[in-house]
Amino acid sequence: MSARPFKVLGIQQIAIGAPDKQRLKTLWVDMLGLEVTGNFRSERENVDEDICAIGSGPFKVEVDLMQPIDPEKKPAVHTTPLNHVGLWIDDLPAAVQWLSARGVRFAPGGIRKGAAGFDVCFLHPKSNEEFPVSGEGVLIELVQAPPEVVSAFARMALL
Repeated sequence: MSARPFKVLGIQQIAIGAPDKQRLKTLWVDMLGLEVTGNFRSERENVDEDICAIGSGPFKVEVDLMQPIDPEKKPAVHTTPLNHVGLWIDDLPAAVQWLSARGVRFAPGGIRKGAAGFDVCFLHPKSNEEFPVSGEGVLIELVQAPPEVVSAFARMALL
């Protein structure tokens, strides 16, 4: 087998669809603090999306929050499943406490060791009456960043 001619350097974007992007914005913008950096609307692609950002420079990751212009037409940007999205968190216990207090629903299991050895927990993909804020169909993994990752992002913030 020949050597791979490329490297995966990181996440460039995550596109998440729902019937109503405002519900996605409640979590991603209002609760998690992403910044809306632009909007895109295309009749041809049947999409109305808010373009958000995490980070800056080479660490910037785009998060597109999409809804269909017409839910009966294709492409159906709101029905494509996404297994989960992992997010580095600098203080996982504080994040869980703060988000829980604001109605975010977590999946059972609490904070625990993940497959890669980091502490993790998951935001539930579906809300309920007790916890009205969720991943709107997307399972979201919160991952405690190790000190070296926290430091790298802190150094980048100073630039």
